[in-house]
Amino acid sequence: MVPKPNSHSRWLLSLGAVAAISLISNLNAGAPVATPSTAPEAVSWKEHTIAPVTNPIFFEDAVIRSEIRPIFAYHNLHNDFIAGGGSAQLYALQIRCAITDRLAFIATQDGYFNINNDALSNPDGWMDLAAGFKYALIDNQPAQFILTPGLTFHIPTGDDQIFQGRGSGEFNPFVSFQKGFGDLHLSGNLGVRLPIDGDEQSTLAHYSLMLDHYTCRWFIPFVSFNAFSVLNDGKGLPINSEGYDVINFGSSQSNGATQGLLGVGFRSRILKNLDVGIAYEKSVVGPHDLTDDRFTFDLCIRF
Repeated sequence: MVPKPNSHSRWLLSLGAVAAISLISNLNAGAPVATPSTAPEAVSWKEHTIAPVTNPIFFEDAVIRSEIRPIFAYHNLHNDFIAGGGSAQLYALQIRCAITDRLAFIATQDGYFNINNDALSNPDGWMDLAAGFKYALIDNQPAQFILTPGLTFHIPTGDDQIFQGRGSGEFNPFVSFQKGFGDLHLSGNLGVRLPIDGDEQSTLAHYSLMLDHYTCRWFIPFVSFNAFSVLNDGKGLPINSEGYDVINFGSSQSNGATQGLLGVGFRSRILKNLDVGIAYEKSVVGPHDLTDDRFTFDLCIRF
């Protein structure tokens, strides 16, 4: 059984990752300086791209960046949920570190989750940890296109009362892309959640799309769609749906079910290295029982 870190050890892990980012940045800063050129440096098309706000755990950005991303999500349960309506709140922190201009370490899941539902006794606790790597396999600057496969692993270190710490862990192989059309950008992600224990957790495909337009640094609107399809259900709760991005129930009656959310929102580039993101999502592909709608807020602090 994997030992579950307490709150102090989780913050130490986060601080250690931040220290690693600083160390790598300092090492890069010490590299030999190239001879100055009289030609002006071309501005990369990526400068006007944004990271997804919706589905932040699985909708991974194709662009390689170093950043710390605090996230808050407010999630409304639909009244048709087996335990009745209610709400849930997620307080999370993600860390990404560009090791090279193509390779990045990514820590995509950590945080605290609480569920406001009397039938479930209003549980709260720590989420599972998830981390891995991504690599920009194709990075075509003239074509404004980047293709980035990656892999993360969800470690069952969370608290049982919020349906975490289940099974023996879960792999998430994925591929992300982004294509620019001037200041219009299309981003996408496709992956599979592969649990080691298929009885405890379901196997799910996840897929996402986002279209954004850089109108100016203060207002970068987007529309997104995120969906999860159950490829093989588990032997857990006897319900016909799954837990989207946050929970893998291992539902025993969910095989073939697809759930999807349509989202709108915007980012604002407050500083050169600071983006604020706001999104609203509504369940549009049922079963809708676990989700009615969701608000997500984040900060992208880049290095």
